[in-house]
Amino acid sequence: MINAAATAAMDGTADRPPVERRRRLTPAALAVANQKVGGAYSPIVIAGAVRLVDFVMLSLIGIALYFGYVVRLGGFHWEYASAIVAMTATAVICFQAADIYDVDVFRGQLRQMTRMVSSWAFVFLLFIGASFLVKLGSEISRLWLTTFFFVGLAALVTERLVLRSLVRNWARQGRLDRRTIVVGADENGAKLVEALNIQEDSDIHMLGVFDDRNDDRAMDTCGGSPKLGKVDDIVEFARRTRVDLVLFALPISAETRILEMLKKLWVLPVDIRLSAHTNKLRFRPRSYSYLGEVPTLDVFEAPITDWDLVMKWLFDHVVGFLILLAALPVMGLVALAIKLDSPGPVLFRQKRFGFNNERIDVFKFRSLYHHQADPTATKVVTKNDPRVTRVGRFIRKTSLDELPQLFNVVFKSNLSLVGPRPHAVQGKLQSRLFDEAVDGYFARHRVKPGITGWAQINGWRGEVDTDEKIQKRVEFDLYYIENWSVLFDLFILLKTPLALMTKNENAY
Repeated sequence: MINAAATAAMDGTADRPPVERRRRLTPAALAVANQKVGGAYSPIVIAGAVRLVDFVMLSLIGIALYFGYVVRLGGFHWEYASAIVAMTATAVICFQAADIYDVDVFRGQLRQMTRMVSSWAFVFLLFIGASFLVKLGSEISRLWLTTFFFVGLAALVTERLVLRSLVRNWARQGRLDRRTIVVGADENGAKLVEALNIQEDSDIHMLGVFDDRNDDRAMDTCGGSPKLGKVDDIVEFARRTRVDLVLFALPISAETRILEMLKKLWVLPVDIRLSAHTNKLRFRPRSYSYLGEVPTLDVFEAPITDWDLVMKWLFDHVVGFLILLAALPVMGLVALAIKLDSPGPVLFRQKRFGFNNERIDVFKFRSLYHHQADPTATKVVTKNDPRVTRVGRFIRKTSLDELPQLFNVVFKSNLSLVGPRPHAVQGKLQSRLFDEAVDGYFARHRVKPGITGWAQINGWRGEVDTDEKIQKRVEFDLYYIENWSVLFDLFILLKTPLALMTKNENAY
């Protein structure tokens, strides 16, 4: 007879952990956290994408006009094609010099249009002057050059109008804002909040302030922003809503208090900065980063952002799709073996920790007897565990049971090919949850978890029955996060098959 847990495991309704230790937020913090907000779009990536679109679009227009008119009359010449590419590259450089690749400029209309028209005209004047100096003026088709100018200009204007509409829509959705919280609800905090709020064209969206103090120094409203709770509430708050930046308004002299707070907050995938707005101690100008005109000192940066995030996404989906295609025959054989070996579904879903501590469904091949399913992983699989099927022992030893997680990577995008392994939400070391056994455990969730990782290829996989095993996993995961690169991901991926064959003594 199938028990209730096993039945629920089939439809996923019992995958939720029975108890989640979540800190209670204040009503003000809950009101902010419950506001609907989309994911952030990187201004750096947007600007880079617009540069690429400009270059490709103008190049195609110039070449199409060349083939449509000049080639029919005088044949093809590589000099023309080279000149077109050089002109479009020069145009992008001029647009950059005119400062029209800024997201704030994209929101406007008159300013970006006048700068763009003047820059585009300058490129053509430069081209005409250069062709005159090298005595090629008579060989350049005036009709082609004039048409290229006006058609290219029309395309640029149309593109900017579309872009303006998109950027304004993203701004209304909050996707271009840096959602910011301030630590320190005192006079310094009020000055910082006011300094940030008075800036024009700022992308700072102030959510509120947090402060541990209950005396007269802590204000209920700081610079017009509400006090949302204590510093201990920030971790839970940042996991319920998007937070991009944490600013400390405390003076540098409060070193001990700042360090205590940083120990709690560094596990979050956010930028953490120390405001230097009211500090009398001044450092070299290069030591500061600026929020508008407000100087700050960087403490922690969110890992894998902007173009790095784009590269990792492309790596996961392109390489992941190719691996999935290659693995489909093996997955079919494994599924058949599981079906023939024991009754029950082929796939198994389990709740695990994902990015920023969110709960995600992870797919695996079923390796336990169906009536002994353990969707919350409250009991660790040990050596010679009677719950494991005959096929289950083999696929767990070889990690073939992890292959369905390629669907998580390619289609659900809640896993990466490479990253810290996602642990079960009720994973324990003896009677302690993993985050109780290791300080800073949740810092490994600052990036998306992966199918394989730096810890796994170094032998830290399988059963966790000692403090050293979980500590080493966290240590290697944090090293990976701090040293990530696409080449590092590729190296780990290539070493994984060898590691599975030679470092599997802890996999049962």
